[in-house]
Amino acid sequence: MRNLWKYVNVYKKAMAVALLLMIVELIVELVQPVIMSKIIDDGITAGDMETIYIYGGWLMILTVIAFIAGISSSFYASHVSQGVGYDLRKSMFYRIQMFSAMKMENDVTQIQGLLFGLMRIMLRAPLFIIFGIIMSFTINVPLATILLTTLPILFVIMFFLMIRGMKLFQSVQEKIDHVNQIIRENLLAIKLVKAFHRITFENKRFSKVNDSLKDQNKKALWIMEIVMPIVMLIMNFAMIALLWFGSVQLEMNNAQAGEVVAIINYATKMLASFGVFSFLLMSVTRGRASAKRVNEVLLEDIDDTVKESEQRNKIAGAIEFNQVSFQYPNMDQEILHQINVTVKPGEKIGILGETGSGKTTLLHLIPYLYHATSGTIYIDGKRVDDWGNKVRHDITLVPQEGFLFSGTIKENIAWGNEHLSDNEIENVAKEAQLDAFIQTLPNKYDTLIGQRGVNLSGGQKQRLSIARALADNPSILLLDDSTSALDATTEKHVLEAIRRRKCTTLIVSQKISSVIDADQIIVLEEGKIKGTGTHDKLVKSLPLYQKMWQSQRKEGVLIDE
Repeated sequence: MRNLWKYVNVYKKAMAVALLLMIVELIVELVQPVIMSKIIDDGITAGDMETIYIYGGWLMILTVIAFIAGISSSFYASHVSQGVGYDLRKSMFYRIQMFSAMKMENDVTQIQGLLFGLMRIMLRAPLFIIFGIIMSFTINVPLATILLTTLPILFVIMFFLMIRGMKLFQSVQEKIDHVNQIIRENLLAIKLVKAFHRITFENKRFSKVNDSLKDQNKKALWIMEIVMPIVMLIMNFAMIALLWFGSVQLEMNNAQAGEVVAIINYATKMLASFGVFSFLLMSVTRGRASAKRVNEVLLEDIDDTVKESEQRNKIAGAIEFNQVSFQYPNMDQEILHQINVTVKPGEKIGILGETGSGKTTLLHLIPYLYHATSGTIYIDGKRVDDWGNKVRHDITLVPQEGFLFSGTIKENIAWGNEHLSDNEIENVAKEAQLDAFIQTLPNKYDTLIGQRGVNLSGGQKQRLSIARALADNPSILLLDDSTSALDATTEKHVLEAIRRRKCTTLIVSQKISSVIDADQIIVLEEGKIKGTGTHDKLVKSLPLYQKMWQSQRKEGVLIDE
């Protein structure tokens, strides 16, 4: 939790002001019953109008002060909670971009509510109960004693219910996460669900977790809702006792009417303060669960940071893998095992292998998206760990499924290089064989595309992603099977344009035709290199490559041998 308090500490002055104003509001609320008792006893009962005017005037002044203090306290409390929320979101968003493996949880809203409640409600309620009892004893000791005897009973009941409720709400929060996970999966895979006729199955799966959430939430809410009836029952008994004993005191002239009214007033406000605990129960429990998850993100180790404004150190593009192995967390088997590869600047490298052979993982190690489990990766003779995130300035990765952002085609192409002119954008679109398609659109490069490019075909997405990569003018270009949706002719023209770029290019592909002219082809099998060399060398010496070659020739995958 210390990490979260660092963010709160930035607003410590505003927080102190909010708490100070809350205390002013509390003091006024504690003093009001005393003034009312004076108005009744010294003014109304005695028929002294001057006293009524004086104390009535003070009561009105204090009421205005309490109003101003309350409004101002809420303003500063909001400033603190919203400010902390803003800083947390900014920090979390920044950190997840630096993770080697991405991870994100967002519970900032719950923390904002917890902070606001802390400054406005959570401290005020117990403070009023404590000082309300003290003030009661200054007015009438016997009546205050009756009020005091009810507090241990209420606190024991509240403590038991809060402990029980906190456990239940913790479970509710976990079940909410599970429900959200199911909803998220279905939204992302809705086409797949429909295509496989699994709507009924997914409805049953959702109903199961939703029913579990409902049952657990009912238990938690029952605990929360039972608090107020119990508190009211005990406090109403206390009220009856106060009224009865107060009437006895009045008959015996041991108390005045104003004193009884003041004690009843304190008891009523204490009842309201105890009622706040049911809100605190839910707010604190959810806030703690959220704070724990946010704290996990804040404690996550991140790579060395680099500002986008820093000058790019243009790299030559040499790459070396020296005995590199990699294993994903919570997996027993290595994905890559003792990989040794040397790539010269400007070379075109093909990477082939069956599904699960480690092709994509090998590619992702180069821009420091993952740390090698063992071994060393060098970029221009310098360890990639020493480069840190700076190395990504000159490396561009194009995934198989091109991710596009909502906006125009022009904005998506220039996403990695905002300083491109319209002519430069058009040129890279031509290199990616996309310009002809764009010219058929009504608004051409200013055409809006939907989120994730829903109104584009798979091939159009891939070509736009390649155009975006070329627009970044990288020294090292990584293509992760990113031409798989292109027809053979279009793919050939795109790869020729990339070849003319003179940048170091690594192409992961299932098709030999995509890498047949590569300076070096790497063949992977179960995370190990089975062979390296040119196409002519491998087709003569490596049985696995020969098998792939013959299979693709027979299926007609290859063109222009």
